Amino acid sequence: MSTDSTTDNRTDWTADRTTDRTTEGAAEGAYAAQVARRFREVNGEHPMTAEDDAYVSAQFTPLETLCAALGRDAARTRRHMLAGLLPLPGYLRSDGAQMVPHDLFALADAAGGPERLRDWFTAHWADPVVGAAEWEAYRSGQYVCLHRVAPDTIMRKDELTAAITDAVRSPRPESPLWSAALHALVDELDALEPGFAPYDRLRFGGPTSRDTCIDAVRDRFSRP
Repeated sequence: MSTDSTTDNRTDWTADRTTDRTTEGAAEGAYAAQVARRFREVNGEHPMTAEDDAYVSAQFTPLETLCAALGRDAARTRRHMLAGLLPLPGYLRSDGAQMVPHDLFALADAAGGPERLRDWFTAHWADPVVGAAEWEAYRSGQYVCLHRVAPDTIMRKDELTAAITDAVRSPRPESPLWSAALHALVDELDALEPGFAPYDRLRFGGPTSRDTCIDAVRDRFSRP
């Protein structure tokens, strides 16, 4: 009798674990589908080409891969994304993989957790309206324009693009000092920004800041 009872208990325990895994898998699949749907609501429906996939795979990592490497729960991470506590994926690869930056959790960890991230993030801007707008941009997942997304790099990118735009409005290419100052700004922005994917020009509806403030400026103005 004891042997039969032990076998029954083990069978029940195995069945329970199988049921739990099935339930967890279904829940995780549902969260993944919701995140994908939210991503398309934000970015629209645009095809990812092989070139896009190659760029994204080199610059980003699948959410499940990152969570497994860091001991994070993928389903919980997606719940935080859906609640607006963490940014959405930067890209959906053509195979459906939800691609996120390698430092996805860095700002939330610095803030003391996802629930504290918004207040921590927006406090970096003196103007609360600007801080709120930057938070919305950050949590949309569309801040793919920086190697490291953080308040200081966001602010510096804005300063650099504004300075470059102002400089080319009143060009003085005959001045070596003006040219040197312009290219110093462009070089600093170049160090902050990745290359972008062709997909980005579709979802943003036009050229990127790299197109307008780095490549176009270097093509137009030679170095001193």
